[in-house]
Amino acid sequence: MSISSAGFQTTENAAIDDTVAGMLDYSGQPAKRSTSGYRRSAYFTIGAAVAEKFAYFGISSNIITYLSGPLRQPTAIAAAEVNIWSGTGLLLPLLGGFVADSFVGRYWTIVFSSVVYILALGLLTLSAMLNSERPNHLQVFFFFFSLYLVAFSQGLQNPGIMALGADQFDEKDAEERRGRSSFFNWIYFSSVAGPLTAVSVLNYIQDNVSWSLGFGIPCISMAVSLAIFSFGTRSYRYTIKVEENHPLWRISRVFVKAALNWRTKSSTSVYNVEGQETVPQLCSQQFKFLNKALLAPDGSGEYEEEASNVSEIEEAKTLLRLIPIWVTSLGYAVVSSQTSTLFTEQGITMDRSISSSIDIPAASLQCLTGFSVILLVPIYDCIFVPIARSITGSHLGITKLQRIGTGMFLCILSMVIAALVESKRLETARTYGLVDLLKEKVPMSFWWLVPQYILCGMTNIFAMVGLQELFYDEVPCKLKSVGLSLFLSILGIGEFLSSFLISIIDNLTRRADGDGWFSSNPNRAHLDYFYWLLAGLNALELLVFLYFSKSYNYNGNQGLI
Repeated sequence: MSISSAGFQTTENAAIDDTVAGMLDYSGQPAKRSTSGYRRSAYFTIGAAVAEKFAYFGISSNIITYLSGPLRQPTAIAAAEVNIWSGTGLLLPLLGGFVADSFVGRYWTIVFSSVVYILALGLLTLSAMLNSERPNHLQVFFFFFSLYLVAFSQGLQNPGIMALGADQFDEKDAEERRGRSSFFNWIYFSSVAGPLTAVSVLNYIQDNVSWSLGFGIPCISMAVSLAIFSFGTRSYRYTIKVEENHPLWRISRVFVKAALNWRTKSSTSVYNVEGQETVPQLCSQQFKFLNKALLAPDGSGEYEEEASNVSEIEEAKTLLRLIPIWVTSLGYAVVSSQTSTLFTEQGITMDRSISSSIDIPAASLQCLTGFSVILLVPIYDCIFVPIARSITGSHLGITKLQRIGTGMFLCILSMVIAALVESKRLETARTYGLVDLLKEKVPMSFWWLVPQYILCGMTNIFAMVGLQELFYDEVPCKLKSVGLSLFLSILGIGEFLSSFLISIIDNLTRRADGDGWFSSNPNRAHLDYFYWLLAGLNALELLVFLYFSKSYNYNGNQGLI
C-alpha cells in the first residue's frame, strides 16, 4: 500500500514539475515543459524574424538611394526622411506592445501585422513599377503611403515576436532561464543574418536590375516569415489572460494617488493593518514618495482599502528605475542610425572595387556590421559568457548594465574612428584635386571604413542585446511586449534625434554657397565634425549612465550594476 501511494505521489509530483506555471498550450490546457516551449518553439520565432528582417532591411538599407535617385531628393532631405521613417517604425512598437499585452494577445497581433506587412510590401512594389523619370506628387504620395504602412506593420509585429519567443523559457527553471538569456543573443543574431543577406543580394538587384524586383522579393520573404511562424502554433506556450486592471492603469493610478497624497504624513497605524505588514517596510527604498499611494487622501495618514497595494507600487518603481537608462541610451541610438545613412554617403565617394569589373554597392558595406555580429555572437555566447560566468557567478556572465555600458564605450570609439577616416577622405580628395569632380571616386579604398562598421556591430552585441534583455526582464509580467517596445522606442527616438541634429546643424553651418557640414557635395561637407560631436555627446551620456547604474536595483534584488 505504501509502495503504491509513493508511486502515485511520485507520478503526481512529476506531472506538477512538468507543468509550466502561468502558461497554456495551444488547446488551452496547462502547458507542459516536455511538449511545449523552450528551444523547440523559440526556433520558429527566430526563423520568422530572419525572414522578416530580410524583408525590412531589404527596403531600409537602400531607401536613401531610392529617395536621392528615382525620387530626386537632396541628400540632407533624403537622410532626414529616412531617419523620420525609421524612427516612426521604431516608435510604433509602443502601440503594438500595448495591443498585444492588453487586447488580442501576442500571437494574433503577429498574425494580423504580418498580413498587413505583406500587403504594404506589395503596394511598395507597385509604386516602384509606376514610378517615372519625373515622379509627380501622386506617385510620391503613393510611395510614402506604402513605406509608412511597412513601418506600421513591422512596428506592430516586432515587440510581439520577441516577447512570444522569450515567453517560451520558464524563468523558474535554471536551465530555461539560461536559455532565455541565450535567446536574446540569437534573436539578435537572426535579425542580423536576414539583413546581411538582404544587403548583399537585394541592394545589387535594386541598383543594377530593377527597383520593383528589389521591392518584390521582400514581399515574398514576408510571406515566408508568416508561414514559418504559423508552423510553430501548436508548440508555443501562451500566457494566461487574467481579468484584472491593466498594469499601465494600475501604474498610472499609483502616480496619481502619490501626487494627491504628497502632503499627507503616515501614522504608525499604516504599518500594521489587522496585524499584517502592508506597507513601507515591504516597499523598496527607492522612490519613497510613491509609497504615499498606500495612504488615504483625507490627511489621516491611514491605510485605505481602495489605495494601491505594495505590488502595484513596486511595478511603478520598476518602470521609474528604467527611465534614466532609457534616456542615457539615446546617444547610442543616434550613432546606430548613421550606419544606413551617413556611412553609406561616405562609401559612395570611395573606391569600392574588388576587381576590374565589380564594384560593391555603397549600401552593401553595411554587410560589414552584419559579418562582425555573425562572427562575434557565437564567440560571446559560447566562449565569453561561460568564462565570465565562472568568474562572476552570474548566469549572464556580466550584468545587463555592464553589458550596456561596454556597448556605449564601443559606440564612442566607433565615432572617433569614423571621424578620423572621414578627415582622411576629405584630405585625399583635396590632394588629388577631386573636390568638385563628383563623378570621380576618391582614390581611397572602402577598406578604410571596415573598422567603424565592425565596431558598430560590436556595439550592438553589447548595448542593443543588453537593452533588449533589461527591458524584458525588468518590467511587470503583463507588460513584456510593452517593455520590449520601450527598448525599440530608444532606437526610434534616436532616429528622430539624428534627423533633428542633422537639420539644425545643416541650417547653422550652411553658407551662402550652399556648403556646410552636410553639403550635397560630400567632398565639401564635414561629416567628420558631426562624428566628433556625437563622440563627445556619447561620452557625456556614458558618465551619466554610470552614475545611475551604480544605484540601480534589479527587479528581484539581483544586485547592483
